[in-house]
Amino acid sequence: MSMISARIERLPFARFHGHLLLMGGLGYMFDAMDAAVLAFILPVLRTTWNLSSVQIGVLGSSTYIGFLFGALLAGTLGDLIGRRAVMMSALALYCVASIVSAAVNDWSSFFAARVVAGMGTGAESAIIAPYLAEFVARRYRGSFTGALAGFFSFGFVAAALLGYFIVPASENGWRIVLVITAVPVVMLLWWRRALPESPRWLESRGREKEAAAVLDRIEAGFASQGHVLPQPVVEITAPAVTGGTLLANFAALLAGRQARITIMTWIMWLTITFSYYSFFVWIPGLLVQNGMSITKSFAYSIAIYCAQIPGYFSAAYFNERIGRQATIASYMVLGGASALGLAFAQSDQHIMVAGILLSFFMNGTYAGVYAYTAEVFPTAVRTTGAGLASAIGRIGAIVSPILVGYLYPNFGFAGVFGLTTSVLLLGALTVVLMGVPTRGRSLEEIAAGEVA
Repeated sequence: MSMISARIERLPFARFHGHLLLMGGLGYMFDAMDAAVLAFILPVLRTTWNLSSVQIGVLGSSTYIGFLFGALLAGTLGDLIGRRAVMMSALALYCVASIVSAAVNDWSSFFAARVVAGMGTGAESAIIAPYLAEFVARRYRGSFTGALAGFFSFGFVAAALLGYFIVPASENGWRIVLVITAVPVVMLLWWRRALPESPRWLESRGREKEAAAVLDRIEAGFASQGHVLPQPVVEITAPAVTGGTLLANFAALLAGRQARITIMTWIMWLTITFSYYSFFVWIPGLLVQNGMSITKSFAYSIAIYCAQIPGYFSAAYFNERIGRQATIASYMVLGGASALGLAFAQSDQHIMVAGILLSFFMNGTYAGVYAYTAEVFPTAVRTTGAGLASAIGRIGAIVSPILVGYLYPNFGFAGVFGLTTSVLLLGALTVVLMGVPTRGRSLEEIAAGEVA
């Protein structure tokens, strides 16, 4: 029986949660800015440093290489040493590495700095959702975590504006942009210093007194704002998950019925990330080859980036209305349909509409994915599970551009979209058939259902 969970579940959504949403969301915004702005910087570096196509390709992969290792490291450490320490360290690492990347003068040093920065953003992305979800009651946890992921969209829009207006404005425009994406992180770190450790994690490590003390401070804040909290309703919890060491945590992910859930998250992340990068890395170039020059225009790019915003936040809304599984599966299927519409578009107007819909649904899927991943693992191995799933997803980001580059010359649009749409359908079916319902259930209740 967990009094810690019961005390969290009775908390209404208030200023405390708004601060969590803003602090976590701003971290995601800077993560997205860092990843997206590289596309605008690489053409400049190619000319400035006289780089080959191979070197540009290596630099383009640097962030994703770092992201993979950062997500995996953050997930494992988050369960071993705590969520807060990993979150603060990840953000500091990204900030320092990004500033270093703005100061270097050769491509190999830039690559090394971008890998390290990618480790920071990957760690941040993997830890934030499962960490902050542990402070949120079941009745709005899905919308909260989906909205948290929605801040990625603001980062992409900001990166587009910086890339179009500041990068080409001067010889050192690319350096200025990298500094702009890094320096505000210092203020965010200062703001985050007051964040407490997750009381659910503390309880899972046998540190009940510390967990209770954290909740005492949180509840005192609610009382000072005039909130009268109801009596906590204690619920049955899951049996303790065997963990506490790196190997034990990995073993717990594949023990008993939890193995099905773990494998489901791997397939879910791999399919959405593979398809996402297949579409957004290659499609503009492929359309240009077919005479559709609108995909190189500022208007098209801004429309695609801005469509992410309602995509993310609509999915955050549906997370609570129809559940995470239905939201993820629906947005995957509709994203695939939008991609087919883009593949067979015959005019610039059709490309614009299909591209906006594709961005809306493919990005919206992530609002469901982040919320769902943060819920389906027991507290003792939550960040290990989330970090591993996110890291496996990055394999899709690395492999998909290479595979599409092979498919298009041999099989054309039909081959590219046939594969990626099939992958999306596989992901949707996996989530529906192998997943578990989480809407309206506490994290402890979800875990109890999976290990009982």
